[in-house]
Amino acid sequence: MISVVIIGGGNVAYHLSHAFLACDEVDLKQIYARNINSIADFQQHVSVTDNLNLLSDADVYIIAVSDDAIQNVSSLLPKNKFVVHTSGSVSINALKNDGDKGIFYPLQSFSKSKDVDFTDIPFCLEAEDENDFILLEKLAATISNKIYRITSDQRSKLHVAAVFVNNFVNHMYKIGNDICEAYDVPFEVLYPLIQETASKIEHVNPDSAQTGPAKRNDQKTIERHIDLLDSNQKEIYQLITKSIQNG
Repeated sequence: MISVVIIGGGNVAYHLSHAFLACDEVDLKQIYARNINSIADFQQHVSVTDNLNLLSDADVYIIAVSDDAIQNVSSLLPKNKFVVHTSGSVSINALKNDGDKGIFYPLQSFSKSKDVDFTDIPFCLEAEDENDFILLEKLAATISNKIYRITSDQRSKLHVAAVFVNNFVNHMYKIGNDICEAYDVPFEVLYPLIQETASKIEHVNPDSAQTGPAKRNDQKTIERHIDLLDSNQKEIYQLITKSIQNG
């Protein structure tokens, strides 16, 4: 059994804590958060603390805090412990603990209000020591079927790609919703299209899956669309149209 301490009270820490509590192969020893109220719901199931000096002994310490806090938090952890963080964009070198270092990055968008099934969530792993990597691999395998060895350099590029396919795409949903509201059309009419677009790229390369007026170079339709948009929407529409046409 792998013993774990989770450090953080945010979305990733919340869902990892729930997943490990439900896993027979993992002993979640403790959860730390600076704001003890953010992890109060767990105190009936596991030890909780807001004091880094009172951390339990464990095989792995998982830091799931904001990117800017990783360096400072890691520097305050017990010596000679294996410490990892869950960030997609922060290098392994940001860890300043006196001991082994690694990365335990679940590539997904997390919200406390939405349940998570880790089974199909990719875990991107990195470790300075091969035995540590094997331990992380075993830990990830207790909750996920998708495990990848990814370097910090690769992960930084992957995180940029994730911003495009997640955060930027969600902003496109927001703009689409704004347009629907402006013209009194229910946004839910677009749900099947959104789902089909997302599922299609599991089978077809995104470049091959591209459709629409920009791909067809349908200038008249493009001009009609632009006439319907506000200034900010026009700028985004024209920029993306140009990007599609340039391939």
